[in-house]
Amino acid sequence: MSNSLDELVQNLLHSYDTYPAMTNLQACRLPSRSSMTELTHQLESLLYPGLIDPLHASSGLLYTIGDRVAEARSTLSYLISICLEYASRCPKCRIVPPCTDVPLSAQADAIAHDFFERIPAIRELLYDDLQAAYHGDPAAKSYAEIILSYPGLRALTIHRLAHVLNKAGVPILPRMMSEYVHNRTGIDIHPGAQIGRGLFIDHGTGVVIGETTVIGEHVKIYQGVTLGALSIPDPDDKDLKKRHPTIEDDVTIYSGASILGGNTIVGARSVVGSNVWLTHSVPPDTKILYVQPDLKFKTMDPDMATKKP
Repeated sequence: MSNSLDELVQNLLHSYDTYPAMTNLQACRLPSRSSMTELTHQLESLLYPGLIDPLHASSGLLYTIGDRVAEARSTLSYLISICLEYASRCPKCRIVPPCTDVPLSAQADAIAHDFFERIPAIRELLYDDLQAAYHGDPAAKSYAEIILSYPGLRALTIHRLAHVLNKAGVPILPRMMSEYVHNRTGIDIHPGAQIGRGLFIDHGTGVVIGETTVIGEHVKIYQGVTLGALSIPDPDDKDLKKRHPTIEDDVTIYSGASILGGNTIVGARSVVGSNVWLTHSVPPDTKILYVQPDLKFKTMDPDMATKKP
């Protein structure tokens, strides 16, 4: 038995040596999934106080929020720091921290501080998203119901946080956040996507929004929509161009539609019907519909319908 175990271990160690990119054995820390999940919960609690966690307005509110901000900022700074450290050592990381005299820990502190300065502006965007859901869905009975139960708003909440970190050049962590909420909601938004205010993702399951997508203001997207790439270029090309479509203001995209390509622009106020496959631009105020096949219905003879073969 011991010889068999030794052989298994040696084979596994050989595999580690053969594929070092699949290991992290150099004492270089990485965010754990549990730490990222805890950070996400802390940030949601600050965005929606009293809704995610119990919190009552009182004379002590200043200190309670102060404690929560301090804890979340410390957590975020630490996670950014170890992500920057890993990226600076990893030969396969496409996001590399700039070479400066500023220590990575100080860079992480500065990014975290800037992030928390942006929280009020993020809340302003999310308020417009919340209103879009409330006014766009007759089934919505209250703002609290939307915040607590609508997958579209939760996906946008985490996206707007992850997008700020992504723009700041933070590796790994923004994508972990986006995939965390993807797992929870079925909505896949790359943290690089640029999304204007007042987006409403209705139902949401199966929605995919690619990295270089640009979405304008007051857009409405239903379940199963893909805003994707038309082809897959070399990801290491330094001159990599926009791969995903641009959706202008006040566009509605119905379920199952696929809009592909970096040069594809859907003009303002257009409507993209269900199951449409679109790979070229359309001007504003355009309705794009998928023409259904000619379905024929024939009433069956009741005797034939009940007759056993």
